[in-house]
Amino acid sequence: MSLADKVLAVNNDLPIRTEQSIHSGKVRSVYWLTKEDCKRLIQEKGYNVHPDAELAVMVISDRISAFECIWTGEGGMKGVPGKGAALNAISNHWFKLFRENGLADSHILDIPHPLVWIVQKAKPVMIEAICRQYITGSMWRAYAKGEREFCGIQIAGGLERDQKLPDLLITPSTKGVMKNIPGIPEVDDVNVSRDDIINNYEAFRFQSESDIALYEKLLKEGFEVISSALEAIDQVFVDTKFEFGYVTDAEGRDKLIYMDEVGTPDSSRIWDGPAYREGKVVENSKEVFRQELLNHFPDPDILVNKDRMDERYALARDNELPASLIQKVSDTYVNIAEKITGEKLEISDNPKAEIIEILRKNYGLID
Repeated sequence: MSLADKVLAVNNDLPIRTEQSIHSGKVRSVYWLTKEDCKRLIQEKGYNVHPDAELAVMVISDRISAFECIWTGEGGMKGVPGKGAALNAISNHWFKLFRENGLADSHILDIPHPLVWIVQKAKPVMIEAICRQYITGSMWRAYAKGEREFCGIQIAGGLERDQKLPDLLITPSTKGVMKNIPGIPEVDDVNVSRDDIINNYEAFRFQSESDIALYEKLLKEGFEVISSALEAIDQVFVDTKFEFGYVTDAEGRDKLIYMDEVGTPDSSRIWDGPAYREGKVVENSKEVFRQELLNHFPDPDILVNKDRMDERYALARDNELPASLIQKVSDTYVNIAEKITGEKLEISDNPKAEIIEILRKNYGLID
């Protein structure tokens, strides 16, 4: 069996019983279960959810996206070996730590396979929040051009690239297009201030104004839990994205939970501690892949210039990346997952067949 066979590239064609269309994102596909299967699984598995909760099977792929494109490698490599399993294993680890520290639950109810979650439907809060502990990336680029206000927060002058910030900085942005909110453009991913959120909390789908304080608490404490755990393995937690939503528990109470993924190489920057202390940045995140792409193509402007999107799509479509580059990215994901979890990462030989068999035999979701 070739390495390419171990890659789960297409994840929206599994014969999982569903009456709705399959939602397929850049990395995950979501199969909403029938009402009958939802009720049956809640009873059989004893999930702590409302009896009428909607459940889904979420299958992660090994696809890799960067600069808004999906990339492939030579030798039929339609993704990065181990990437999906690494992302799930890391998220599972952090969500478990959050629960153990009394923070909040996540949308995950069950983990049938390293590439699969059974989740409950959440009503998302329409904010993606980035927590930043160091000044780097897009924030550094804006700061270097003279910007000193980020999401309504004033930042001191005199900072250097990749320096630790005096305090954890929370920079929220809109999740999707928000309409009819004063001062907020009607486009996706617009930075917003704390005042914007408080003054329009219902539009952002918070159930009460007091939930904003809970959201901030879960952001800060969640970041601290991950940062401390990474520090213990000599890794630097630079920044990460958080998403939240509401679910209804078995007693009918609504509660705010973590959702999507958290603290992964896709949603965060993680730096190697020893290298950072020597004044070098060694990425243990998807930033490795972005830098490799920028170095690989003779005209990297195509990858960063939004006026050249047609050229960028063509670049991703017409170029298979070298096997050595794909392997480097695979090693980055697998190694950081094993460091974080303290366990060897399980990589399936034939992921699709395994998933189908488990969901048929143990969950009765495949005819």
